[in-house]
Amino acid sequence: MDSGLLRRSVAELPELSLFSRIDVVEATGSTNADLLALADDPDADGRVLVAETQRTGRGRHDRVFVSPPRAQIAMSVLLRLGGVDPSALGWLPLLAGVATVDAVRDTTGLRADLKWPNDVLIDGRKTAGILAEVAAGPDGPVVVLGIGLNVSLTEDELPVPHATSLVLAGAPEVDRTALVLSMLREFAGYFTAWRAAGWDPSGLAREYRTRCATLGASVRAELPGGEVLTGTATDVDGQGRLLIGDRAVSAGDVTHLRAQV
Repeated sequence: MDSGLLRRSVAELPELSLFSRIDVVEATGSTNADLLALADDPDADGRVLVAETQRTGRGRHDRVFVSPPRAQIAMSVLLRLGGVDPSALGWLPLLAGVATVDAVRDTTGLRADLKWPNDVLIDGRKTAGILAEVAAGPDGPVVVLGIGLNVSLTEDELPVPHATSLVLAGAPEVDRTALVLSMLREFAGYFTAWRAAGWDPSGLAREYRTRCATLGASVRAELPGGEVLTGTATDVDGQGRLLIGDRAVSAGDVTHLRAQV
């Protein structure tokens, strides 16, 4: 990872002005945890942290994973969102999913898609996950978005059997620095447009729908509390919840039961 190029790009490129600084560290426990520790720091808005390896990375439902050195992108972003309706915050991780899909497509040429809410899939196998965590800041909520993207992991290094990496999926040699810059550029573009729209998610929802392979698929959702729901995923609503039949699902593990036609 070219940390110097990343720092200069964030400081000099207008399209990355959403971000205040970017730091690259050799290793850490969790980039999300490191930035959450800065929730009370008024100068931390827009901070980006990238780790060459994570020892205790966290996914949804507190799943812990370890990233092999220089084989992934482990990145977190801290944003202060004072004045945002709390009901709109659910769109932020979905926005990050759209941005990551676009960056993977543009940088590698691979056909990436989303599984609701924000897992990035290639040929049905997970290559990236996103975790949003919220903390109370002095001027309103602070959101830390963590993105973990498998770049060059081998089959033996994959965290779960249904995962893949960009290299395993057929990407040519991947420049991780270029990929990070593409992810940040796409994220900033979508976030800036959403903010300019007064946090109206309509435009973002249209972009999300065109990239979400879950919509139209027969799915099985394991909901909090142990309930299991099966049916056809038809849409996402105004809060980013998945509609399965007449139910709106805001959290749960979703499995595609058949490929989308």
